[in-house]
Parts: sequence; C-alpha cells; structure tokens
Amino acid sequence: MRKIAKRRHRAPEPLTIRERQITRAVSEGATNREIGRRLRLAEGTVKVHLHHIYRKLGIPNRTTLAVLVHTKTKTLHAA
Repeated sequence: MRKIAKRRHRAPEPLTIRERQITRAVSEGATNREIGRRLRLAEGTVKVHLHHIYRKLGIPNRTTLAVLVHTKTKTLHAA
C-alpha cells in the first residue's frame, strides 16, 4: 500500500523586493525584455522571477498578475 504524503498548508510566501518591482512593471505593460533593461537583469532572470511570482500567488500568467495588481490597487485607494 502506498503512503500518500499529506500536503501541509503553508502561509503564502511574501514577494521579494525584486519580485514586487517586476510585478509593478508587468502591471504597466512592460515586456520581459523591457523589464530586464529597466532593472538591469537578463531576460531569462525576469522569466525565473515571474515563475516564482506566479507560484507564490497561485496564478497562471502575467495577464492574471496585471489584473490582480490593478484590482488590489483600486481596492487600496478606495479605502
């Protein structure tokens, strides 16, 4: 009989400063290349950061990330 590992629910990991910078740039419509130039990163490094951001937030892609940022920003400013 196989033992099934129980998934432990962990608290979501906070985004790093660099991940927040990339998130902001994505929400402004910047491409990975533009983000790399702006932050002095290789385009591949930007992709790795985006992968970590998606995993941490439990979202599938940059469109969802941009919508999430704009929704949260509007909510925060309305309060």
